[in-house]
Amino acid sequence: MTKQCRAYPLAFMVAARLGSLHAPCRRTQHRQRSETRPQGRRKQRGKFRKKHRAARDPSNLLAHEAAFALGQMQDAEAIPALEGVLKDLSLHPIVRHEAAEALGAIGLEKSISLLKESLAADPAVEVQETCELALRRIEGQKNASGAESTTISPYLSVDPALPAKQGLSVEQLRELLLNEQEKMYERYAALFALRNDGGDYAVSAIIESLGVKSALLRHEVAYVLGQLQNKAASDALSGVLKNVNEHPMVRHEAAEALGSIADQESIALLEEFSKDPEPIVSQSCEVALSMLEYERSGKSFEFLFLQTPQVQQES
Repeated sequence: MTKQCRAYPLAFMVAARLGSLHAPCRRTQHRQRSETRPQGRRKQRGKFRKKHRAARDPSNLLAHEAAFALGQMQDAEAIPALEGVLKDLSLHPIVRHEAAEALGAIGLEKSISLLKESLAADPAVEVQETCELALRRIEGQKNASGAESTTISPYLSVDPALPAKQGLSVEQLRELLLNEQEKMYERYAALFALRNDGGDYAVSAIIESLGVKSALLRHEVAYVLGQLQNKAASDALSGVLKNVNEHPMVRHEAAEALGSIADQESIALLEEFSKDPEPIVSQSCEVALSMLEYERSGKSFEFLFLQTPQVQQES
């Protein structure tokens, strides 16, 4: 299994099943769309309808991962469905948060109005903070130079913020990340710059930031530690997963990150918490364990999830 797939397994499971195994950069997407024939466009519309339905799945975990996958694809056709999810206050905050982040990832100015409305009106702090990030990302993309706007993450992810500009030391980035008075976008930018550095001190700074006040930032920190797959983070991530008072979306990311690290202690903990009463957490543990099982079996992840599912015929 590729490192990319292990870093965020359910998102790739969703994307693969729905027809987009990788999240290409904007330039590649433009080329693909320009080369698509009418029949291909009809197939693409069908795939997007499936993704839109998945974003309304009764499983909050699957619905939020579907929204994440739509954002990673950066296709404007997903905007109406994502806006509908963001506006629906009956949906779990983790799903609304991911819809807002996806709109920021797509990065079109047409989303600004709704993001501002949700920033002011959504009752969930994590959704408000995500809308703030998305607005900054869209504004930043508009003002960025050509080179900056097409920056591709070394982890092949479309990140909620561009990494902080080069020239800041790891210590300066650490201070920025941990500064509770700093704007969320700047803290995210510091986080991604530390991730891209990847050195021991940078990883230590990221682990330290699991103790910040914002649940949104803590969940992104856990996600980044999953991307890094550094065993030094195992104990801290285990503590997050064990903490039943922690926000479910933070525990969810910790579970997936532990699945990426995949040492014996992490696997044992995932097995224990696959029975957690919080569905988002238990399902995340199940997914992480399933991905490891397929990896051990030598099966191809890509082949497995691109197969046509068996459909039981109604009698």
